[in-house]
Amino acid sequence: MTKQKNKILKIESFLIKINSIISRILNIKIQWVTAIAFCFVVQSSPADPLVILINPTKVNATRVEKNIIDIPASVSHIGQEKIQLGTEQLGLDESMSQVPGAFFLNRYNYAQDLRVSIRGFGARSSFGIRGIKIIVDGIPETLPDGQGSIDGVDIGSIYKINVIRGPSSSLYGNASGGAILIETERGPELPFIELRNTYGDFNLNKQQFKIGGETGNLNYLLNISNTSVDGYRDNSEFENKQFNGRFEYSLSDSSSIVSTVHHTDQPLANDPGGITAEDVATNPRQARTQNLNYQAGEKVKQTRFGLVYKTQLDKSRNVEVRTYNTDRDFSNKLPFQNGGIVNLDRSFYGGGLKYIEEGNLGKYQNRLLLGIDYDRQDDNRSRYNNLLGIKGAQTLQQNELITSLGTYFQNETKLNDITEITLGIRHDDVVFDVTDKFLADGDDSGKINLNKFSPMIAISLKASGNTNIYATVSKAFETPTTTEFANPSGGGFNQAVKPQKSTNYEIGVKTLSNKYSFEASIFKINVEDELTPFEDSEQPGRTFYTNAGSSDRYGLELTNIRRFYDQFEFSTTYTYSDFKFNHFKDTSDVIYDGKRIPGIPKNLLNFNLSWSNDSGSYANLDTTFTDEFYADNGNQNKVNSYTVSNLRLGKNFIRNDLDIGFYLGVNNIFNEKYNSNIRINAYGNRYFEPAPKQNVFFGITINKKFPG
Repeated sequence: MTKQKNKILKIESFLIKINSIISRILNIKIQWVTAIAFCFVVQSSPADPLVILINPTKVNATRVEKNIIDIPASVSHIGQEKIQLGTEQLGLDESMSQVPGAFFLNRYNYAQDLRVSIRGFGARSSFGIRGIKIIVDGIPETLPDGQGSIDGVDIGSIYKINVIRGPSSSLYGNASGGAILIETERGPELPFIELRNTYGDFNLNKQQFKIGGETGNLNYLLNISNTSVDGYRDNSEFENKQFNGRFEYSLSDSSSIVSTVHHTDQPLANDPGGITAEDVATNPRQARTQNLNYQAGEKVKQTRFGLVYKTQLDKSRNVEVRTYNTDRDFSNKLPFQNGGIVNLDRSFYGGGLKYIEEGNLGKYQNRLLLGIDYDRQDDNRSRYNNLLGIKGAQTLQQNELITSLGTYFQNETKLNDITEITLGIRHDDVVFDVTDKFLADGDDSGKINLNKFSPMIAISLKASGNTNIYATVSKAFETPTTTEFANPSGGGFNQAVKPQKSTNYEIGVKTLSNKYSFEASIFKINVEDELTPFEDSEQPGRTFYTNAGSSDRYGLELTNIRRFYDQFEFSTTYTYSDFKFNHFKDTSDVIYDGKRIPGIPKNLLNFNLSWSNDSGSYANLDTTFTDEFYADNGNQNKVNSYTVSNLRLGKNFIRNDLDIGFYLGVNNIFNEKYNSNIRINAYGNRYFEPAPKQNVFFGITINKKFPG
């Protein structure tokens, strides 16, 4: 017990030092920070002596397999149970609510996709995901221009998610203010068939069929799903059919090839639009009138093929080669006339090579990583007038070709038993080439070449057998996407928009045992030419972008997970975000120096309590407090704070060789009034997309295993 107390005292002493640093960096009251830290220490103080995990979680977040505690960066891991067990499986936010530094909006508008931000990166997005790299089974879901989406990800077949919180361009290149790395399931040793049906409020109906197993050297898993929901608000109906397949073939004891295929057919995703605060008070379920009149919404078909070959050349050298092709057919109707119908035919393909060598650098243990990525995005984009939902005259036709070539190097050197140095650098060359094929208004063809070096350096110190301290400095960059390059005055590119650049300074501590885990990190990010959205008064409903001069982001992230009585797990995550424009004058010469960056709450707090027993019963209560934040650059329109709690219950049992599970979920159990999405800087104060009050879903799974 003496050793245990000494260890706790060391943690408390370290937290006091962190508090002192935080109070100076963040300029907040030390008593308040100490109170939060004390809550984490008290909650995490173990009743039993600490026992070091024999096999702590290994992840490939840094493109090499490494224990998560040894990575000199903020990395979160979410396992299959949290992703799939008793969840609706409609969005990643269901399983990622416990990731500090991550903030989610737009869960209930399927035409806009989930808006994910990590340390503020991605908060500006008007649709899809910006500034965050998304990779599924080694294949990028983020385009070379930085635009990403998850409508091509089948949540029902996800095995695990790793999240890098903070700039990671030294490994992943453009749009890497953070990274979400997704792996889908392998088939189990014994073949199985599984049926899963989910029903809920707003006419939610989701069916899933899954099979998998192993035969000889082949491991396989297939998943088919069909989802439909009417939505909480008018004009928010959604339909989606997905197929996901993963096939892994062992060529030898040292090499394998993984083939993945995914198809999405989303024939309906209507957009209710943003409304004013007065409209919310009158009827939160109403859609914006223009969205109804112009039949706003989208249709998507996408097919993705991927191939990853891995081989171990010898005990110290490994090679991985990947290639992929994605075809996407997209069309949408926007709530305005001029150019309000968009058709997009996209081909997205590329490949990469990764080489890892482990050995010695002189007398020091060393690991070297070298790699190259090539990605090509070929878009044929057309726009037509939207005549109240009917296609009118053509206003734009252009081909947008974006290519990206990235080469990267990372080296890890272990100086002694407690110290490791990591050095990395990447060079990216991104070329935007637009060919104007609609010449009635002139030729807006053009070409832009953007290239950047992204270095990083980190040091990791092993404070004890299960505690690591790290410090890192890294740079990242983010090009405008093709839609962010949109020219308010016509076709082609808006030459005035520049890439966003950032420098990240971070220190952190990680502690891991079989009873609890704790992580704390503080960071400062300097951003130059911050990309920020606005709407033109002559084209309300369409988003354009401009650069802010610079901004500063100061933050604190805390995570604590405590396991007790072998049946309970209690986790607490806290995020403090002080993000402000440093120098920013918009296109109308309005100055926003010192204003908070919109779309990001200053405080974000999550509590999650899970329970399960050997008889197959389980329960999960998840509560998130979101502090107030602003909807506009001028901080004139405040979004009130809110607290939302969600509950899941379930029971699994075996009957006649069948694994049967029942589950029930209640979202927003206390009927909190809040907005699921905020449209940043929307014209006419149309910021708000109200979220539903209490709503219920339930379902059943039936799983049949077959003997080998």
